Amino acid sequence: MTTTLGDGPPAEPAFDFVLPPALAAHEPPEARGLARDAVRLLVSRGGRAPEHHRFTDLPDLLAPGDLVVVNNSATLPAAIRLDRLAVHFSTARDDGTWLVELRRRTSSASEPYGGGEPGEWLPLPGRATLRLIERETPRLWRAHLDRDVEAYLAAYGVPIRYGYVPRDWPIETYQTVFAAVPGSAEMPSAGRPFSAGLVTALVARGVQLAPITLHTGVASPEKDEPPYAERYAVPAATARLVNLTRRNGGQVVAAGTTVVRALETAAGGDGLVSASAGWTRHVVTPRTGVRAVTGLITGLHEPRSSHLMMLTAIAGAGPLARAYEEALREGYLWHEFGDTHLILAGTPLSP
Repeated sequence: MTTTLGDGPPAEPAFDFVLPPALAAHEPPEARGLARDAVRLLVSRGGRAPEHHRFTDLPDLLAPGDLVVVNNSATLPAAIRLDRLAVHFSTARDDGTWLVELRRRTSSASEPYGGGEPGEWLPLPGRATLRLIERETPRLWRAHLDRDVEAYLAAYGVPIRYGYVPRDWPIETYQTVFAAVPGSAEMPSAGRPFSAGLVTALVARGVQLAPITLHTGVASPEKDEPPYAERYAVPAATARLVNLTRRNGGQVVAAGTTVVRALETAAGGDGLVSASAGWTRHVVTPRTGVRAVTGLITGLHEPRSSHLMMLTAIAGAGPLARAYEEALREGYLWHEFGDTHLILAGTPLSP
């Protein structure tokens, strides 16, 4: 089944808070002397007080028969740097064009750039040429590169990073242990804390793992801008495991908001998931609810992010607010190299 869903702008605003700059993770945990699976893990379970763990505790926090669904999308070195501008390659379109974001280079990283004109040609390194076709959103252009994009990025690109990460890191730093299908502009970061040893421990515990694919676009939206269409695929085997786990009373835990988006796109009104592939604009909010997942592993998200509406749909507004108050008070770290949050709803939710 090929599906494209367009729910329109979310009706509910995400809750707001002040994120101190000191709580941004400026480097990978390995550079802070930690293994990738040793980051902190905040656990939310309905009305219970938030719990503090390490990510290595995850097998003990789940039960035999539970299912963790992961995103197997691999991260591209999607940033091309010019003298004054950077081009972030976001999303491959079916017609061979790409959505790209133009950004002005700064001393630390880059910032949004509002220039550009339809039909403009940008000379890129390696004698490549990028032609701007038309604006797709207020900040994204549909554009055409005069050669294969993924091969070009492999030769000339670097991973996308923002100002809170002050230096470049190799592309391997931005890959998860599940990375198998290239296509994400930015790392599906909820999967980063998983290690081969942790996956083995989950399987030994009786927790199953299953993949979906969702290629993430650039994650620098303007305030209150909803996510745009992203390519996804839910395999038939994964759909069967989700349905079987729910039928048997187990938790279906999504490793990342990308996984929630894919599974909820593939779920019918009865909550059953079917094999599905295509493009999704589905936005999970407290109004739409969730049908397929009962838990979520995710990072800590910025104020007013659309992801916070998804978290509210799974955790509930009160528990989520308490969790974020606790994370701020205890100095948890935000962003892709930061700490993690496990939300367990306990029972399947419905709209």
